[in-house]
Parts: sequence; C-alpha cells; structure tokens
Amino acid sequence: MLLSFIAVQINLSFSSIPSSLTTINVDGYFSFTNNEFAAKDYGNQYQFLPLAVLHPKSVSDIALTVKHVWELGSSSELTVAARGHGHSIQGQAQAHRGVVINMESLKTPKMHFHIGDLPYVDVSGGELWIDILHESLKYGLTPKSWTDYLHLTVGGTLSNAGISGQAFRQGPQISNVHQLEVVTGKGEVVTCSAKQNADLFSGVLGGLGQYGIITRARISLEPATQMVKWIRVVYSDFSTFTRDQEHLIASENTFDYIEGLVLVNKTGLLNNWRSSFNPKDDDQASEFKSEGRTLFCLELAKNFNPDKIDEANLKVTPLKRVRQSGAEIKYAAQETFLEESKFEL
Repeated sequence: MLLSFIAVQINLSFSSIPSSLTTINVDGYFSFTNNEFAAKDYGNQYQFLPLAVLHPKSVSDIALTVKHVWELGSSSELTVAARGHGHSIQGQAQAHRGVVINMESLKTPKMHFHIGDLPYVDVSGGELWIDILHESLKYGLTPKSWTDYLHLTVGGTLSNAGISGQAFRQGPQISNVHQLEVVTGKGEVVTCSAKQNADLFSGVLGGLGQYGIITRARISLEPATQMVKWIRVVYSDFSTFTRDQEHLIASENTFDYIEGLVLVNKTGLLNNWRSSFNPKDDDQASEFKSEGRTLFCLELAKNFNPDKIDEANLKVTPLKRVRQSGAEIKYAAQETFLEESKFEL
C-alpha cells in the first residue's frame, strides 16, 4: 500500500511539470508530443525521450525556461539539455524526461559583421557554420578555423572544441572567439570574454554544456582567398605517415590545412573515395592496388589568390622533400592527387 502511494505521488509530480512549463511566457513554443527526434543523435547509442522540447525564438525563452527549472529545485529531477544539429555521440544533447532546447530554432540575434583591421561576426548560438561561411564570403571574409562538416551549430562546436585541419596553425574554433553570451544554470544571461567574467568564458568554451548554454558568439574572421591547392598523399606505412605529418606541421609557411585519416579501403580508393580528385596520370593511378588494405592519408591545402600562384607553388615544395624521404609515398606524386579549386566570392 505504501509503495503504491509513493508511485502515485511521483506520477502526479511528473504530470504537473508539463502544465508548469506552459505557464512560462515564451516567444517560441513547447512541444510535448512527437519529440522522438530529440531522443536521437549521431552516435545512435542512447535514445532518451524528453518530457518537452523548447523551440525558442529569443534568448529570453531559454533564460526563462532554465530559471523555471532551477526554481523547481532538484526534487523535480528535471534536467535541461541544449541540442544543436544532433551530432553528439553519447546522448549529451538528450534529457531523459527533461527539457531539450532545440537551438536551431534560435535565429536571433541576426548576423552582424564588423569590417575593419580585426574583423568579426556576431552570431546566434543556433546558427550553422555553413550559413556563416556563405554570409562571410559576401564580405570577402571567412572564419579562421573550421570543422570538417559545416552543418553544425556554433554553440555545439564551441561547447566541444571545433577541431579540424586548420587547428595546428589557427587553433581550434574555441581559440578564435572574442566574446560569448551565455545562459547560466540559474537562468541568468551573462556576457563573457577573456577580460569579462573570464572564468565563465573559459569554462563554457569546450565545457560540453556543463557551465551554460551559448546563445551568441563573436567569431574572429580573416580575408578569404579565392583559390586553394588541395593535395592528398596516401601511405601504407603508419610510421612514415606520422613522421611526414609531424614534419609538415613543424614546417613554417607551407600548408594552411593538414589532416591525417585512416582508411580501410574496400572498393578502390581512387575511383570511389572523394571522387572530386581527378588523377592526371591514369597509368600510374591504375598501378596503385588498394583493395582491402588499411591505408593512411594526409589531406593538405594551401590557400592563395590567383596573383600569388607562383608563391603558393614555392611554399608547397617541402612536400616534395618529404616525399623523397619515404619509399611508401613515391607513388603519390603531387600531380596525381592535386586539384586547384576556385571559390566563388
């Protein structure tokens, strides 16, 4: 009898939570059904269905909701998680019987560009990096550091680190942020930077969402080049691969992007993996046998403008010296895996 009473009390407590959420005056809205999308992520290891999903239209929507949950206290057992584009791998953006905040609904403030000696852009935490790229290029600018996949939210990658092939030179994305606006665990909206509320600033960047929800970020920009020299070097020996990668990273004034990959090839590397590369030496390419092998690859890029093409070629020459040092990469001649692409600004 006592157990039944406890169960009833718990169920009544949970059933009262949705009605309490509806009392919050938000510009967006809460959804209490058809929220299965918020119980999935890229890792596909956990599926925790939330009690509600907030679709915010303003920062105050997020602040009011978090403050409401804070005031309910720990006895409510209600948790809050911010969800970007759903690329977490271990359920970090899920909230079992809690509230998920759909950050992609937050489109305010609109992008604001500062053009000058130190250009930057203010963007919403729910903005996608691909959209920032498109808008930045209209001003001849680009963010300094990227992730490989650009359909991710600003708040999502800044809560992790934002690492890609530019990180060895520019640092990760969290090293290229001037300022943040954050909703804390108490529902307070706080502006922070390296000089203002510095502890919160350093805690939120790469903090996996444990110190607050990023609602706005000021991202450092730089002039965008019009062309890129894109090179791919394939290895079968891991030691040679890592030695060459370390050598290129340590070399000055060479590449703007260096990233290493491990490939288990099953269908023919040259014809089916990143087919935008068009081998210029078909005979040599046909001799490269990769079926079923574990391979290691360096992806390299040098950004330049058309009037600096000779300088770009000169700066790529350290790759040739590296190539001569290892027999495993003598096949991967620059001419075979080289592509020059022009960006439309």
